[in-house]
Amino acid sequence: MQINWQKNPLIPAIAQDHETGQVLMLAYMNEEAYNLTLSTGYAHYFSRSRQRLWKKGESSNHTQEIKDILLDCDADTVVLKIKQNGVACHTGTKSCFFTSVVQKKRVLEQEINTDSIYGVVDTLYHTILERKNSSDTQKSWTKKLLNDKALMLSKIREEADEVCVAIDKESDEQVIYESADLLYHTLVGLGYRDITPDRVKQELEKRFGKSGIEEKESR
Repeated sequence: MQINWQKNPLIPAIAQDHETGQVLMLAYMNEEAYNLTLSTGYAHYFSRSRQRLWKKGESSNHTQEIKDILLDCDADTVVLKIKQNGVACHTGTKSCFFTSVVQKKRVLEQEINTDSIYGVVDTLYHTILERKNSSDTQKSWTKKLLNDKALMLSKIREEADEVCVAIDKESDEQVIYESADLLYHTLVGLGYRDITPDRVKQELEKRFGKSGIEEKESR
């Protein structure tokens, strides 16, 4: 079965993690983008807003390596089985699909607003990646950390120790303050390694999400 490009000059392309099956993003392809994807082994799309071809990761280096391409029964939609390098979403999350309409409705019904709490880690991580990929010479503490691994590692160790001291001897407010410092510097470390916070969340889910938190002996 072949795509009829005269009938469908622009088709939806769904990017899916080839190992986990997680849907990462939705974009569109014209015939040229499709052929470039096949010939290069990396996902190319057609931007409807900019009216031009673009390679995923052309500015961020968050490329998508093609492992397989599946064509649907009507030959007007494709699923790209990919290896995602970095993150798929411009917000810094692994997947563009992270807002649950059903869960949000339930939260609103309970009059609890968790939107800002949910998004702050992902937003901060995205900002860190922007600093990492920026050629701007303007002074930035984040950029300085990313360019000096020894400094970055020493700050993570320092902040971890300050959290311990705060938990042991200081006020709740200081514990929160020091924990925020540690989280920020840890996110910089994750950004240095191109490891998204989503992967940490997935690890927590794998350990504790299904069976509940269990007490484990430290190794």
